[in-house]
Amino acid sequence: MIRRSLRAPVRPGWPLLAQGAALGVLAALGQAPWSLWPVALAGFGGLVWLYSRTTRTGHAAWLGWAGGAGYFALSLFWIIEPFLVDIPRHGWMAPFALLFLAGGLALIWALAFGVARHLGGLWALVALWSAAEMLRAVLFTGFPWASIGHIWADYPMAQLASLGGTPLLTFLTLLISAGPSLQQRVIGTGLSVLVLAAAWGYGALVLGGNLATDTGKTVRLIQPNAPQHQKWDADMIPVFLQRAIDLTAASAPVQPDVIIWPETSIAYPLDASPNTLAGIAQAGGGVPIIVGGNDRVDGNWHNTMLLLNPDGSRGATYYKHHIVPFGEYIPFGELLAHWGIRGLASRDGAGFAPGPGPALIELPGIGTALPLICYELIFPRNLRGLATRPDLILQITNDAWFGEVSGPYQHLAQARLRAIEQGLPLVRAANTGVSAVIDPWGRIMAQTLLGEAAYLDAKLSAPAAATLYAGIGDWPMRGLLMLLLIWQIAARRRNRVDVSGAQG
Repeated sequence: MIRRSLRAPVRPGWPLLAQGAALGVLAALGQAPWSLWPVALAGFGGLVWLYSRTTRTGHAAWLGWAGGAGYFALSLFWIIEPFLVDIPRHGWMAPFALLFLAGGLALIWALAFGVARHLGGLWALVALWSAAEMLRAVLFTGFPWASIGHIWADYPMAQLASLGGTPLLTFLTLLISAGPSLQQRVIGTGLSVLVLAAAWGYGALVLGGNLATDTGKTVRLIQPNAPQHQKWDADMIPVFLQRAIDLTAASAPVQPDVIIWPETSIAYPLDASPNTLAGIAQAGGGVPIIVGGNDRVDGNWHNTMLLLNPDGSRGATYYKHHIVPFGEYIPFGELLAHWGIRGLASRDGAGFAPGPGPALIELPGIGTALPLICYELIFPRNLRGLATRPDLILQITNDAWFGEVSGPYQHLAQARLRAIEQGLPLVRAANTGVSAVIDPWGRIMAQTLLGEAAYLDAKLSAPAAATLYAGIGDWPMRGLLMLLLIWQIAARRRNRVDVSGAQG
């Protein structure tokens, strides 16, 4: 006997698209700063339920696109902020940037929904939707911001990232969301509750059984709070520089072991600023200082992290290697510059040049650090594959580009997940905030407020044991998703045989 669903199929058209978009918006409320995971689960669950009522590949694909468009429109609406820094030059691009980004990323969800409907079954959707999120982390250099698994950054369940990274969190989120839409609804709902409780309980046990170990070292994070629209103003540059110097020289009961300035905190070219560097070093009072700036090497500009020695000389240098498309560079930049089209943070038309790749730097008296500049932190792959395990992750960033509503908090949430994935402490100095010191389990040990000028002195935690995810990365999740898809394809073939036999 062939079982048929008693659910009435959904009708294609604008009502389906509107419902999908609304549910996508609900799902986005799981992202920081809202972090409403029950609302997010309701949104994802609603999309799964609507998918279960579709009967055609095209209808499912349109539903996936609408859900993705709503989800990315809300979770990534901060993307308009960089275009509003220089409104006469870039302001007209702001709405198009959001529309094209949300609509473009939604195409990946549409593909997952459409192929899943072709294969049939909710398990196919869970597997392909999870795979779609992994795909957008690498496609066209990747953009994993606002991944589904990020909704757990503030909660114990985030500890599972040490086992399977964000992809595991994404898979479990969709698994939990899909349970109530199974034909055996009571069993499916019970399965969802069981998975959520088990994952939450595991995280609570990890957090309860692991306390941060104090290294006895103190880091000072400098947050000068230079708004992006004033940051490169010739009249304001010396104001922000002096503010950062004053924060560096501020007295405290305990002298810091290292002082960290944010990304591009020095507005003058590093290769032409010996007096500026000497003044900063003098303010440090014998403490090594990490500064951010723009360096020119062989005619190419680099977004740079520089270790400034106590005598003012240049020490270890790191050049950002994962630069932002259409932000720090655009293809054919020299040509397009003739029409006034440049990257938002670019120089000389072509923009910044990438550095040679991931590298470690030695912080005197602290240990070995993995340096990351801004956007590089959102890619877990930038933290793996090193020959030597560092003692900490060091990020400098200028989150003034992201506004003051959601972007900086989402960036902070991703920093917490990177710490969990690697089992390493993480320190981040952000121009406008949020600057923070994070322990190896993603707990914020100290932080500044967004939009304040301040310095933050905090103790540095010791590393935890190397995590499973740090060693093997995404391969187990790729294997699991592949097995699920093979199972669904085999089940579809069996159903075809059963139907043919029943009709014969």
